[in-house]
Formats: sequence, structure tokens, C-alpha cells
Amino acid sequence: MTTDTRKVALVTGAARGIGLAAAKKFLAEGWRVALLDIDNQTLTRTLAALAQPDATLALHCDVADADGVADAVARTGRHFGRLDALVNNAGIAIFRPLLDTTPADWARVLAVNLTGPFLCTQAAAPLIREQGGGSIVNITSISGLRASTLRVAYGTSKAGLAHLTKQQAVELAALGIRVNAVAPGPVDTAMAKAVHTPAIRADYHDTVPLNRYGLEQELAEVIFFLCSERASYVTGQVIAVDGGFEATGIGLPTLRGERRNG
Repeated sequence: MTTDTRKVALVTGAARGIGLAAAKKFLAEGWRVALLDIDNQTLTRTLAALAQPDATLALHCDVADADGVADAVARTGRHFGRLDALVNNAGIAIFRPLLDTTPADWARVLAVNLTGPFLCTQAAAPLIREQGGGSIVNITSISGLRASTLRVAYGTSKAGLAHLTKQQAVELAALGIRVNAVAPGPVDTAMAKAVHTPAIRADYHDTVPLNRYGLEQELAEVIFFLCSERASYVTGQVIAVDGGFEATGIGLPTLRGERRNG
């Protein structure tokens, strides 16, 4: 066990996207990071690219596997000697119409997006408690706050995660552990670039008051803030990082466009 006193964060789904951006932010702030992901090849490449072997640990794991999660958290404790923050970022999306969503689709999405954060938090909380407390951040989604097409499993899993966040915050406060959630709106990830057509991107731009997609780094800033002492009195909250998307009603994009151009 190391005697290094630098704080440690465990980030799930950390091989790419928002998870990787969060890991980079923690590293930039002087933390050490355990990066957990189901995609071992990408995880290996990511660790090599980060090139900080003394401050990083790769954990190949499916967050829906209770035994695997328990082992990954135990490895983190043995390797770093402590755990101060957990970021439950790992998630999957299967976008299909409600009537075409299979029981297997439904089960897998809920297993990863909802059961995964439950398992990771249950495994990590005792280790965080040993430091006198810390922080957990769940990455939910705007899709858990407002319904949308093709998201019956995904949106429901994220809505459940928003409530799980509140349950965890209430129960873990006695252990000195704060629990909050970040709900991203449309973010310019590699996946979004691959699947969002120009028409879909235009729709989002018209609907988001700030008139753009978010950046992975912007999500990472809020995640890190919630894990820092600057957020010491913030718990049980779901914070939308979405350019104002969740605040809008039906919206009148044409009138907003005229106001921007007027």
C-alpha cells in the first residue's frame, strides 16, 4: 500500500468521452485516478496516452457485474491506499421505439445505467468513509428529466439514477459522503458526432438556449467541482449541464433566432 497522500478518484466509463475528460481534470488538479471501463483495448490505449503511470490505474470491469465491481474497488484501495471520490459515468444507450425495445435491451440498459451505479457506490462507500468522507457523482442525463423519442429504456434508467442519487445522498450523509448527479444535455462526444445528422444537430442548436453543444471538458469542470471541498454543502442535487435545454418549454426557435439576429 502506498503512503502517497494525494486524493484518489475512481471514474467508471473512463476510457473515452466524458469519463476520460473527468479523469484528465482530476489528474490536472493533482489527484490520482483509477480508470474503469469494459473496453479493455481502448482503456489500455488511454492509459498509455495519459502517460502518468504513478497516478493512474486501469480497471477492466463491467459495472453490472457485482463481483467484478467489488474486486475493482478492492484493487483501487490496495493500489492507492485510499479513495476520496467516485464518478459513476459508465452507461449505454439503445435507442429504439418503445414497441421495438426487447426485454433484453431493457434489462441491459437498466443493468449498466442504474444497477451499475448502485453496485459501485455500495462497494466504494466503505473505502471513502475511511478517509472521513468524500464525494460521489452520478452521470445521469437530460433524458432522465424530460422524455424524448426512442429513449424508453435509456431515459427511464437515467430518471431512476436521478432518484437513486437522492436516496444515496440521504443515507450516506452520516458517513460524510456527499452524492450529487450531473445531467448532461447534448455534448459533442465522438458518439454524437457519429450519429447526429446535420438535421439533428440543427434541431439541438435551435432548442438549446446557448445555441451549441456542450464540451466534454465543461462536464468535467462541474464533476470536479462537486468532488471538491468547494461543494462541501452540496448534496442530493441533480445539476443539468445543458446550455439551458432542460429549462425550456416547447420553445419557439424561430422567434429566438430572430432575437439573436435582431
